Amino acid sequence: MRTVYLGTSSFAAAILEHLAAGDHHPQLVVTRPDRPAGRGRKLTAPPVADAAKALQIDTFQPDDVNAPEARERIAAATPDVLIVCAFGALVKQDLLDAHEILNVHPSLLPRWRGAAPIERAIMAGDDRTGVCIMRLTAGLDSGPVALTETTPIGPADTFGTLAARLEQISGPLLTRALDERPDYAEQVEDGLTYAEKIVAADRTLDPDAGAPAMDRTVRALTPHIGARIDLGEDRGFLGVLEAHPVTAGEGGAHGSVVPQGDRLFYGDLELLRVQPPGGRPMDAADYVRGQANSR
Repeated sequence: MRTVYLGTSSFAAAILEHLAAGDHHPQLVVTRPDRPAGRGRKLTAPPVADAAKALQIDTFQPDDVNAPEARERIAAATPDVLIVCAFGALVKQDLLDAHEILNVHPSLLPRWRGAAPIERAIMAGDDRTGVCIMRLTAGLDSGPVALTETTPIGPADTFGTLAARLEQISGPLLTRALDERPDYAEQVEDGLTYAEKIVAADRTLDPDAGAPAMDRTVRALTPHIGARIDLGEDRGFLGVLEAHPVTAGEGGAHGSVVPQGDRLFYGDLELLRVQPPGGRPMDAADYVRGQANSR
């Protein structure tokens, strides 16, 4: 089957690699333009662009995938089907009318429609998630679903571990959808939730939420975005790379970063690995020693 693939993120790059290794090798990959990234704001290609280059697949990075010239470029590849995975831009009606479009979505729809389904599932304390292969429609992840596969969310899962597992599920599930062409079932509205994009405020740990919720936030944002603690008094943010809850009362003062021996606490959340403002990642014990030596 002739395919055109639209994706941007690292998750989408992994699915592209699986697709390219099988019978539905894309004729064209469409991804977002290069963007400034990192502290140096160096112009950086999306992960899907890098993957497509390595796979020697023709790649197109339009400013607007819905513009006439973009639609013409996609049509010139004569696809039987378009595949969308974590593309990060709205596909409008003209493209929807012109092609059958499948979407690989890493949640159990209708739960967690939207931009950040993996992060939001962990942050909410869900005990499971999964992947849906659905038909793209004008609504936000509201189209009918062909195939679904579920995986548990463990108490130690991070975004990194869960995304890797969902990648392993998604590729074969997409291939099944292309090979078998199963029937689609409309989504029910019962259990509908939206996975809003992660913004700066989501990264900052809220001591009033409690240690279990803060732990889930750390895991949901590790290793790609990163949780943090506001140190106050214009001292910046302490990045939190690894942590775990402790028994109530075992930790430090509410809302304060407190050392106890060579351990470090934020309320009843023990910080195991941190990144000081402007510094490198380190074990909490090294951070505690560094703070003591700086006094």
